[in-house]
Amino acid sequence: MSTALSFSVQREIQLRFLCPEDIDEVKKLCTEWFPIEYPDTWYQEITSNPKFYSLAATFQSRIVGIVVAEVKLLSSLNKEDADILAPQFPSTSQVAYILSLGVVVDFRKHGIASLLLDSLIQSLTTKERSNCKAVYLHVLATNHIAIRFYERRRFKAHSFLPYYYSIQGKPRDAYLYVIYLNGGKAPWSFIYPFIDCGEVLTKLQPCALPSQIIRTVRGWICRLLAGATSNYSS
Repeated sequence: MSTALSFSVQREIQLRFLCPEDIDEVKKLCTEWFPIEYPDTWYQEITSNPKFYSLAATFQSRIVGIVVAEVKLLSSLNKEDADILAPQFPSTSQVAYILSLGVVVDFRKHGIASLLLDSLIQSLTTKERSNCKAVYLHVLATNHIAIRFYERRRFKAHSFLPYYYSIQGKPRDAYLYVIYLNGGKAPWSFIYPFIDCGEVLTKLQPCALPSQIIRTVRGWICRLLAGATSNYSS
């Protein structure tokens, strides 16, 4: 896109919530964006059930980006996600899970994903949502573009999840990324100092090392320490 067209796009972007009439369009977009196949019931739920925060960015009435999230009780989380808050937070605390965030290829790198994410976070930092202490998501360990996007927006790698996804019959590793809100805090873990050091190194780029190399090293450390933690707790 030219600079002039980019400015025109940004000026004309509008946000609205998804509705059942969007199912076919959203299904087509998700099939293009993600390697995971969602069932039809998932699309019905995210476009009609008010428990989902399902926001669309539109350009000239065309959906060009979506974010879908769900606020959950800490006590309802799966085992691999249940430790994202420090122990002092009660089980009645809430966290928001990002199920999906995507933008049409031709409209990427124009701030649309950031706009959708900022809208979600803004909705969770109101007085009514003060009990929501974190926003988290899962991302393929090889999806470096998505990882960079979330890291630039102050999300932190919380844990490494080996074989979390099954894509085309093959197991794929993932990371859990999280950002804390409304006074939420992470549990202390000996993994966190290594993660924080990795973030500092990525920003400094010592000896002109590419950030991807540093991220790979940090991922290796997360795998090693995650394995150590699992062995210790078993």
